[in-house]
Amino acid sequence: MMRLLGKRALITGAARGIGAAFAEAYLREGARVVIADIDHARAEATAARLGDAAIAIDLDVTDQASIDHALARTVEALGGLDILINNAAVFTAAPLVEVTREAYQRTFDINVSGTLFMMQAAARQMIAQGNGGKIINMASQAGRRGEPLVSVYCATKAAVISLTQSAGLNLISHGINVNAIAPGVVEGEHWDGVDAFFARYEGKAPGQKKAEVAQSVPYGRMGTATDLTGMAVFLASDEANYIVAQTYNVDGGQWMS
Repeated sequence: MMRLLGKRALITGAARGIGAAFAEAYLREGARVVIADIDHARAEATAARLGDAAIAIDLDVTDQASIDHALARTVEALGGLDILINNAAVFTAAPLVEVTREAYQRTFDINVSGTLFMMQAAARQMIAQGNGGKIINMASQAGRRGEPLVSVYCATKAAVISLTQSAGLNLISHGINVNAIAPGVVEGEHWDGVDAFFARYEGKAPGQKKAEVAQSVPYGRMGTATDLTGMAVFLASDEANYIVAQTYNVDGGQWMS
């Protein structure tokens, strides 16, 4: 049985990587999906690959007009909205004494403000529809603890966990469940950039940090995007109706809480 049959989902940052994997999993479960991304050409290509039940929409989560337009286009194309996944995010790393205001502001604008105001726009639509809904935020194990070179990114993901708790408690009275997923280290092209930060600041050879991190995972390897799809489907389904304001670790055993 398809667990999301007839549901209408918007996934931010869905042109590639984890977001695209979520979209593919949702389509298999019977949902129609908006591939929302700032990279429109790649979003179009992903939607074309996934089929007629996927559409691409431009979205810059730092721009309120873009958020409003994306919600309006989603409702126009799908007839409403039942599920939001806040997946769009960026990573940054630097020693504390080298953190710039520009890097701080950009990372918070995307990871925190983007999450908050996408939740707000989606919640308004879901409340107007009167049938509840599901919102899933992408946190991180980095939001559970500090890391020496990752102060800004860790702070943004801790904020996502906190926003999930507050929004979850606020919106459940409207039948809207807000929860989050906290991945560990996930294989993908974004890790080339992460690895480059550590090569620069820890003096490691390219690929060395990635190999060390993979070896540190109790499961025995880095995660993949598909490792996260089961939780994303579950939290969007009716099976998760009684789950409110929680953040689930899907990280191969790296963090226990």
